[in-house]
Amino acid sequence: MRAGLVLPRDQRRVPAMARWAEEQGFDWVACGEHLFFHGRTPNAFVLLAAAAGATERIRLLSALTILPLYPAVLAAKLVATLDQVSNGRFDFGVGIGGEYPPEFASVGVPVRERGARTDEGLALVTRLVGGEPVQFAGRWSRVDGLSLNPPALQRPWPPVWIGGRRDGAFRRAGRFADVWMPYMYTPQRLEDSLESVRAYAAQFGRDPSTIRSAIFCWGSIERDSAVARREAIAAVSATYKQDFEPLADRYLLTGTPQQVVERLGEFRDAGAQTVIFGGPRDADAWQRSAELFAAEVLPAIRGW
Repeated sequence: MRAGLVLPRDQRRVPAMARWAEEQGFDWVACGEHLFFHGRTPNAFVLLAAAAGATERIRLLSALTILPLYPAVLAAKLVATLDQVSNGRFDFGVGIGGEYPPEFASVGVPVRERGARTDEGLALVTRLVGGEPVQFAGRWSRVDGLSLNPPALQRPWPPVWIGGRRDGAFRRAGRFADVWMPYMYTPQRLEDSLESVRAYAAQFGRDPSTIRSAIFCWGSIERDSAVARREAIAAVSATYKQDFEPLADRYLLTGTPQQVVERLGEFRDAGAQTVIFGGPRDADAWQRSAELFAAEVLPAIRGW
């Protein structure tokens, strides 16, 4: 099983923490994004560019880019540029958002259009980043024989990760995804959803077995499992402005290192090949969780 680490909330620490994650053997550093949300939020392309400049080997994952908030051509340019500056290390994670409608209103995008805009955006981005001339006439984008220069380094395009928890997301992943990555999931739901994603892939003429599976987990790791649970609940409750106490044991990855390894084993058995771990909001708690993950969880899951 492979693993990625969500970068800390303090954006000034990103270069140093990305270097540290690379030294510890993580496979990815990851970053989500919002234009506006309940608290501090980054832009994933900018933050991951900073991480790229501080590292040499670790891969960089946007987890997730809210694609309908971007003009698709601009998103393609950002994807291609980040893949260039990272020397082909960028993975393009895509979600449709919607948890915070004011950010959609701020750019004049109706929330109800976010799924359709994402599908059209992916269809255009995956063509443009290859660098060939593109002829495209969609509902929101039009490209008349133009080509991106320089294109992305990876071929045919940087790996696409798709998130979401509903049938529309399963269909989108079946059509576009190299990796299917939901969050706030149980192992059983992951297994069931992965079957749906791969069934859609077959409908689109793709080999279902080529779609890999990952799980995004908010959580906390401590020597004291009660402290870990409390830290994780506090972080996610503050992030989403709702009480996660009733949901914690179903959806959050918390506990001692051994408890976390055991829970990840359940996700592995359900089909997950990768975990992306998001630690607590507090800087010291984030550091403790990241260090325990690197020292005791990574060696255990590498052996699977």
